[in-house]
Formats: sequence, structure tokens, C-alpha cells
Amino acid sequence: MLDDVVVIGAGLIGTGIAYELAKRGAMVTVYDRAEPARAASWAGAGMLAPYSEEVVDPALLALCDASLRAYPAFVDDLRERTGVDAHLRHEGTLHVACDDASAQERGAQCAAFRRNGADASILDRDATLAREPMLGGHVRGAVYVANEAHVDNRRLGRALVAACTDAGVRFERTTEVALECDARRVRGIRTEHGFAATGTVVNAAGAWAGELAGVPAAAHIAVRPVAGEMLALAVPKGFTRGLVWAQHVYLVPRDDGRLLIGATSLERDFDVRVTARGVQSLLDVALRIAPVLGTFALVETWAGLRPASHDGRPYLGRTAIDGYFVAAGHYRNGILLTPVTAQAVAALISGEQPPIELGAFDPQRDAPEAA
Repeated sequence: MLDDVVVIGAGLIGTGIAYELAKRGAMVTVYDRAEPARAASWAGAGMLAPYSEEVVDPALLALCDASLRAYPAFVDDLRERTGVDAHLRHEGTLHVACDDASAQERGAQCAAFRRNGADASILDRDATLAREPMLGGHVRGAVYVANEAHVDNRRLGRALVAACTDAGVRFERTTEVALECDARRVRGIRTEHGFAATGTVVNAAGAWAGELAGVPAAAHIAVRPVAGEMLALAVPKGFTRGLVWAQHVYLVPRDDGRLLIGATSLERDFDVRVTARGVQSLLDVALRIAPVLGTFALVETWAGLRPASHDGRPYLGRTAIDGYFVAAGHYRNGILLTPVTAQAVAALISGEQPPIELGAFDPQRDAPEAA
């Protein structure tokens, strides 16, 4: 029987780990300052696109591939348990060439995608417009990556919170939380409500993971926030088919008729403002490849904080303090990596063999603080 476990952070990573542990018989309590499945988990676009994200680190790419393969069974399990469908869609990604120069680079781009495992092909202008009729304007063609997908991350968050609740996980709101430990192992956590004893704590606090109080220097991780601004347009249902990518901008359809457009990438600490310049930069590209989008209403803008690590890999696993585990630093791939992270960390805590080798993601690896 597993001991009581505390998870700090109620995003997709934290709730995913909590759910996997609860299924293994653990009594889990999740602490967060905000409503579960908010912050970056709520703000993302739900792209499951490791090839389009140009992940080239072999260890990280293998982790992304494993999680992409795990997604269908993951969302099926949640739907069967809760009735909430996360709307996983396998429509691929269309990388649009919007000038003659980018059109001429399609061959090299397609070859690069294929080297990393993508099922990629080159489309001419007619084939591109046949696949996505909303496009027009300066479109010259595209590279299509067939083996990528997207999920409604907000619905996924709802499903995970419901599944956790059904499995007996408790959620606690707290404005402050600190790890309590001696030189060797975890003793518990302390919040404004007092001390809670536990022998196992998981830090899944996203962009705030490096700020957790009470963590000894030997177990500290270097996580920094990178802001991303997004917006949504109200378009007719079925107006667009799948993911569309042009330059630094991506367009992601939702079944409710919203079209998400994102995202900027700004190193500005914990600032989640949406700026006029950020919105303009997104719309400039979107309207260039699909001028018709200029006729639709702008219905939502928001920003989230991506948790970036010191070397681009997430921190997953045990630390120098016995009982203190970390699952943080996923940067742009937190939604994609939710299934494999949840299953691997829960397996590790339970004494099982993780589904993928985690050595490359050791929280103590060559980080400046560890050195």
C-alpha cells in the first residue's frame, strides 16, 4: 500500500500524476493557489506536435513520441471514467509557405521533419487549399505532417480533475506552501493552515516549480517562466480542419467554433499581461495566410507561463532528498507530455518500472545549482 502523497501544482501534470497514483491505491492531496487545471494548462493550445515544435534532442524526442502514442488510451480512460471527452483529433499539421522563398525551402523542411520521425509530405498550392479552404492570400504551398494531433486542453483538465475526484484525490487551495525536510528526507509540507506530514512530495508547480520554499540547494531545480500570449476568434464550426502553422504562429480549431491563434514567446518573469504588440504580431501572420479571418470577432485573449528548464529537458524523478520528486520544466510540451510524465512518475513512486528511461531527465543533472 502506498503512503500518503502530496502533489504541489494542480495543472495537467500534477493532476495526471495524482490520478495515476490514486489508481495505484495512494491517498493523494493536491495543493495549488488557484483553481485546478488553470494556469499554463488552461492557457495552452493543446498541440501534440513534437515534429512541428522542432524537437531535435533525441532523449526529449523519444519522450514526446512515447507520450503521443499514449494519448489515445489516456483520453479514452478519462472519458470512460468521467464522461468528459477531451476531443483528441488526429488531423495533422499544415506548415504553410506564404512567400516564394519559404515555398522553395519546403523540401529541406520536409526532410528535416522526416529525419525526426514525422510522416511529412510536400503539398502544392492547390493541394494546400483543398485541405484548408480558409487559406488564401499569399499561400504558395505547404508541408503536411500527418502524424501529429491536438487535444482540447481545457476539456482535458476538466476530465483529469473529475477523474481525480472520483478516485479519491483531495484538492486544497493554499496561498503559500513550503517543503519541510531534514538533510536526508521529506517530512511534509507547511501551508498557511499548518503542517501536513507526508513522506512523499511531488513538485509539479509548473513555472513556479523553482520557487518552492524549503527546498535544499542540493535538490533545487532551475525553472524560469516564459510568457505566451494567445487569442481566439469565433468562426463557424468546421471552418478549419486541423493545425495550421506559419512562421512563428499556429492556428488550432476547437469543436465549439473558436479558432485559437498563438503564441508569442517572451522572457518577462511572471507577467501574464496580453499586449497590443503581441496580439498584432499574431494577427499579422494569421491574416496574411487567411485574410477571411479579418471578418470574424475577436472573442478572447489570454497569456500563460511556460516552465522552461536550463537545458530544454523537463526535470522528472527523484532528487537528492528522499521522498521529494520533481515533474517540472516541460516548457512548450507540457500538454503533450502529460500522459508519459504522469505514468512514469507514478510508477517511480510506486516502485514500478517507468514506461520510459528517465535518466536524461534526472532533476540533479548538470544544473548550475547542482554543480
